[in-house]
Amino acid sequence: MLTFAALLAIACYLLAAGLLAWPLFGRADAAGVQRGALSIAALAVLAHAGMLLGMHRGALDLHFFGALSLTACVVAALTLLVNLSRPVAAIGVVVFPLSALLVALDAFAAPPTAPQPMDWQIKLHVTVALLAFSVLSIAAVLAILLAVQERALRHRQFGPWLRALPPLTLTETLLFRLIGAGFTLLTLTLLTGILFVDDLFGQHLVHKTVLSIVAWLVFGALLVGRWRYGWRGRQAVNLALTGMALLLLAFFGSKFVLEMVLHRTA
Repeated sequence: MLTFAALLAIACYLLAAGLLAWPLFGRADAAGVQRGALSIAALAVLAHAGMLLGMHRGALDLHFFGALSLTACVVAALTLLVNLSRPVAAIGVVVFPLSALLVALDAFAAPPTAPQPMDWQIKLHVTVALLAFSVLSIAAVLAILLAVQERALRHRQFGPWLRALPPLTLTETLLFRLIGAGFTLLTLTLLTGILFVDDLFGQHLVHKTVLSIVAWLVFGALLVGRWRYGWRGRQAVNLALTGMALLLLAFFGSKFVLEMVLHRTA
């Protein structure tokens, strides 16, 4: 059953990504294909969530592959929610194949693990952190999309794929809204960490905390710069991607080293 759910999620993620990419080459009506693709992606998310519930016993499993897979599921679900209010389906061209890869790794390549017991306070902290990382991950994909659009416009590369993307102003507005929401969630993550985490050194959390604080400062500086000085374009993209790279190192870089290299519990 779990194998079927994993294979269904992988197939639907890849099919949805392919359908979303098709209009970028001027091959089909973008609106019609997008609706079908997002419906298939919703099925993928449901299958992915079912696999996670079964494989990890309905608990938060924060081991390396389980955490990656859970994050991918949340990011994919948020991608669908974003598209309910703003038509930026091209995000799925990046998000859904990555989600398929992480499902495959969790289902077929990860060693068996058991979820660690956690108090409700730590579960709250982890949940907020997961949402913060997921929202800012989508913002990072939008930043890449914004950079590609700006470069194409500067070089007058007006291909079908550019016309299929949302207007540049819409992409930029959504980018900063997501960064604002992600920054708020990241602030709550740091606050709940201060309140609920007892032993930073004993739990190998010092490096994660430092990198998360630096990322928080980067995103905060970007929001202040946008508000006071109207930062946009390449400057905004570079800061958004820098902040996301720091979070990636904080959340998964250190976890990879501890679990996969040093074979310790992260």
